[in-house]
Amino acid sequence: MNTSFRALILKLGLLGLCAALMACSGSSRPKPEDMSSVPILQDVHTRWSAQIGAVDFPLVVSARADRVAMASSQGMVVVLSTQTGQDIWRLNLNQAIAAGVGSDGQLVALVTRDNQLVVLQDGKVLWRQPLSAQSFTAPLVAGGRVFVLTADRSVLAFDGGSGAKLWTQQRPGEPLVLKQAGVILPFNNTLVVGLSGRLVGLDPNNGLVRWESAIATPRGTNDMERLVDLVGPADRVGDVVCVRAFQSQIGCVNALRGQSVWTRASNGDRGVSGNEIQLIAALSNGVVQAWNRSNGERLWDTERLKYRALSAPLVTPRGVLLADNGGWLYLLSLTDGALLNRVKLDGSELASTPVQAGAYYVVVTREGRVMGLQIP
Repeated sequence: MNTSFRALILKLGLLGLCAALMACSGSSRPKPEDMSSVPILQDVHTRWSAQIGAVDFPLVVSARADRVAMASSQGMVVVLSTQTGQDIWRLNLNQAIAAGVGSDGQLVALVTRDNQLVVLQDGKVLWRQPLSAQSFTAPLVAGGRVFVLTADRSVLAFDGGSGAKLWTQQRPGEPLVLKQAGVILPFNNTLVVGLSGRLVGLDPNNGLVRWESAIATPRGTNDMERLVDLVGPADRVGDVVCVRAFQSQIGCVNALRGQSVWTRASNGDRGVSGNEIQLIAALSNGVVQAWNRSNGERLWDTERLKYRALSAPLVTPRGVLLADNGGWLYLLSLTDGALLNRVKLDGSELASTPVQAGAYYVVVTREGRVMGLQIP
């Protein structure tokens, strides 16, 4: 078992009770190539920093307008200014967090480890709702509603103002799920979610299925081999949503028609990022690959970061941002994957995928340091 299985959990029972599957230390991973010196071909500047506390859950940082929302493992929920990194508000829930955060710029939603959906506004708890199963995916706040994807492959919708449950959609799936963020995002008037190895379009008003498209199908003789969950982050440009299926495939779906555009074999456990032309993803062995977004043709790959455990990437106009578990942040060329810069963080790996927040790029480390980066 390699380090990619550090996120694997086993469901035990109908209520989605889970027990962690013991993962190996990854000592069998070959040693990465030494990087004694890296020429700086593109500047990366740290413009501000903040502290939120340690993070040991699959954090999603939500950036909306002039603010960015996040949380620590022990329940410190923070909304920062994207320009200065200063607090807009901060509230300590004093509850351990399992998934979060989702935000529309006003409401902030997260899930606690005792399976409570908590929604906040202006630094105060607006409402709480109990969930019947664990969740490792940040809630989606959109259209005045809060949508939750739970570990038993249920999707739930709540009224954003009152917390009233609006509907539930549950799909059967394989007995194994991943203890990392899944896929849930809005597309026009459709809620797009990852259910097992399929991307599914739901009516956000009632939860009815509008379309579904397979990214990967279960294969193998045991539950571990048949695991095909979709992992976040997904990437949307126009009508096309692209995603990764854990350790098997990446693919793109036209979410307007609900039709597959292409799929390709790709052994990785982190999400994807792209632009109008390219889709970028890292393999489990640290090789970074680029595909043509329209047809899945391989454009380039680079072994410069081979054997490093990499985060999901973020495609920016100046290059591809991604980090390793040794506390280094890298910027790769969009043209050929060449290394343009690397920046030392604070000694710990990233707790979330880098996100764009206005003119800056926000990263959060496991130790809880938040940085606003600028790529001039």
